[in-house]
Amino acid sequence: MALLRSLLHALRALLLSRHRLVLENLALRQQLIVLRRAVKRPNVTDGDRLFWLALRKFFRGWQDCLLIVKPATVLRWHSKGWRAYWRRKSQPRRIGRPTVGWQLARLIRRLSLENVTWGAPRIHDELRLLGHDVGESTVARYMAKHRNRGDGQGWMNFLRNHLNVTVACDFFVVPTVTFKLLYAFVILSHDRRRIVHVAVTPHPTAAWTACQVKEAFPGGEEPRYLLRDNDSIYGEDFARTIEAMGIEQIRTSHRSPWENPYCERVIGTLRRECTDHIIALGERHLQRVLREYVDGYYNTARTHLSLDGNAPIPRTRESAPAVELQSTPVLGGLHHRYTPAA
Repeated sequence: MALLRSLLHALRALLLSRHRLVLENLALRQQLIVLRRAVKRPNVTDGDRLFWLALRKFFRGWQDCLLIVKPATVLRWHSKGWRAYWRRKSQPRRIGRPTVGWQLARLIRRLSLENVTWGAPRIHDELRLLGHDVGESTVARYMAKHRNRGDGQGWMNFLRNHLNVTVACDFFVVPTVTFKLLYAFVILSHDRRRIVHVAVTPHPTAAWTACQVKEAFPGGEEPRYLLRDNDSIYGEDFARTIEAMGIEQIRTSHRSPWENPYCERVIGTLRRECTDHIIALGERHLQRVLREYVDGYYNTARTHLSLDGNAPIPRTRESAPAVELQSTPVLGGLHHRYTPAA
């Protein structure tokens, strides 16, 4: 804007008479001298610098017209602009392989996460067969970093591969109306997230715990693996009973509840949807409440995301949309089971 204003003033000067131009130039110079005494460092913009650089090229007497800056300053502006021009022109061009798009990078990470035993060469070959032209070193750069790649499959992969032959057990505590503690014992089948057995006792022992496992699997239905923690409740009597039943115990690491994820999750469900909403009057009362919740709702009616929206004991889908529904309350209306009305 300042450069355009200067050009307009120059065009106007060409149209004025020489006498008038001399007087106007004298008046402007006097005002500039006053401003120079008042302002020590004027605010010069890039447009002003370009104007003086252009004027220096076309006007020989440009040094005599300078009042707000020195001629050396204009020369310094020119040198600085010259260096900036050649610096930009001399920047090295981008060399090497083209950049990898975010979609391909996400695909490489997905393949490495879903196949923990695959290395960069295997993923590179798979991507090449899928039509992606990418280098092996690029694949290695965008792969997910596994902590224990040399140990084969991870713990969660092991649990998924043995869902049909594994059960898990654990205890959780429920306070009573008199502030005593009751211990609830849960046995969960991994394949359909079905609660196989639930029992309550005020004094858990190894013999009592082994008896509960026998009640859960009376004969011919024993799983191959039993996943448990390192609680002292599981003593020698428990170990002998489990071994006699032909079940292999898998103990989790100390202070690692994430290694028994399905059982920990079902205990959280039992707390949020059952025991947190009742006050246990005693052992028999808590046992009845848990059995009603497990048998009357959890195993037969409650839907699970991991089971494709179905229950542990699968429910059949109705052939036609049900207009009228019949509800059956569970635990006094805390939950409901819905069936088509007759």
